[in-house]
Amino acid sequence: MYNPLLDTFIAVADCGSFTKAANQLYISPTAVMKQINTLEHHFELKLVERTSSGIHLTKAGKIIYQDARFMMNYSSGSIANARSAMHAEDTIFRVGTSLLNPARPFMDLWYKASSVFPEYKLHLVPFEDNHENILEVIGQLGTVFDFLIGVCDSKAWLSRCRFLPIGRYRKMVSVPRNHPLAGKQYLEPEDLYDETLIMVKQGDSPVNDFIRNSLKEHHPAIHIEDAPQFYDLSVFNRCVETGHILLCNECWRDVHPGLVTIPVNWNYNIPYGLLYSQNASKDVLRFIETVKTLQT
Repeated sequence: MYNPLLDTFIAVADCGSFTKAANQLYISPTAVMKQINTLEHHFELKLVERTSSGIHLTKAGKIIYQDARFMMNYSSGSIANARSAMHAEDTIFRVGTSLLNPARPFMDLWYKASSVFPEYKLHLVPFEDNHENILEVIGQLGTVFDFLIGVCDSKAWLSRCRFLPIGRYRKMVSVPRNHPLAGKQYLEPEDLYDETLIMVKQGDSPVNDFIRNSLKEHHPAIHIEDAPQFYDLSVFNRCVETGHILLCNECWRDVHPGLVTIPVNWNYNIPYGLLYSQNASKDVLRFIETVKTLQT
């Protein structure tokens, strides 16, 4: 069975400190330390190393962390499947939603298209943004979810689903609130010279690869630092903690309260739209065709 203390362990690993994890969990740092000690005693394993620079996972801790994340996602999927089964007699569309991939743009489409589907209800199914497990989430299209909506030009994502673009988001930058650039309303690329710009590593996103190559060619004074292939909240935390700048999409303006998102004088943008299964049902495909009609 899943040990609830793993939730505390995951929070400590993600935050890198007992104090930050305590703030996130709304308990005291002492309570967090006691729970970690209890978990280590239960497993008879050393999971974390306490250092002057923060908390670091041991080799055993990294394995437990990855498997715990998997169990959490599997559990969420199991619950979602159970709920779907409970409502099997209903005619529903299941729409995934998360902090970085909110269902709001889908709702805007639904209000325009719902008259074509009067018998249908919507169920919002939450999922966690996690760069290590996001491909599993994409693979659940057609089982746990009927639709996801979000930014997408990932080769890995598109190999697992179908995608209907419905618009584009501008590429902007997020800076910590105490950064010298935070007070500006608009930036020139030259404002980023000698700064470190965090962006997804090369190879999966043609848009981001184009931006990287363009910046290297035309603005080599901007230092580029690789983030994981897919963003999650840890990337935004990293930006705040390091004081570096984050390449992001305009739809993520309010993801992290410690960041300010600012437009830049460049023409970079990325598509967003509906993701759905490669083996989608007839009604899902009918909804897609309806959306295409609304776009013309």
